[in-house]
Amino acid sequence: MGDVEIELTVNGAVRRGRVEPRLTLADYLRGHCQLTGTHLGCEHGVCGSCTVLLDGAAVRACLVFAVQAHGTEVTTVEGIAGPGGELSPVQAAFRDHHGLQCGFCTPGFIVSVTAYLRDHRDPSDDEINEALSGNLCRCTGYQGIRQAVRAAASNQERGSDV
Repeated sequence: MGDVEIELTVNGAVRRGRVEPRLTLADYLRGHCQLTGTHLGCEHGVCGSCTVLLDGAAVRACLVFAVQAHGTEVTTVEGIAGPGGELSPVQAAFRDHHGLQCGFCTPGFIVSVTAYLRDHRDPSDDEINEALSGNLCRCTGYQGIRQAVRAAASNQERGSDV
């Protein structure tokens, strides 16, 4: 089978191109769009480093083919910040609460937490732990990450959108 024409919206910009049917969305974003914030860790959907929003749902970009994203809207970690480049409340909370160390897993956490807090305005600690269970971090011990999620949720409760 030959290349397939796709069109999708990535971080608000329409992208068109021809891709091999077996190309993953993660590889498309990194190679064709030069959006390298979508990291590739395990390439099996386990670590969460490649998490992006696909029509608003958090998905593992290593498990989605680029052709499956045809006609959709994709938001990567680069699209989470405000239009002027200001950090989103989740990004600011990760910075303020030391929710990162080496930073490799951070984009996946930022995207996952952004989607989670959009739908869960006041999560309990157990709910936060469950929400974080789909992303792996080998450096932080998760304490700063949990504090960042609590802070972002708290800011959201005070009226600031995630």
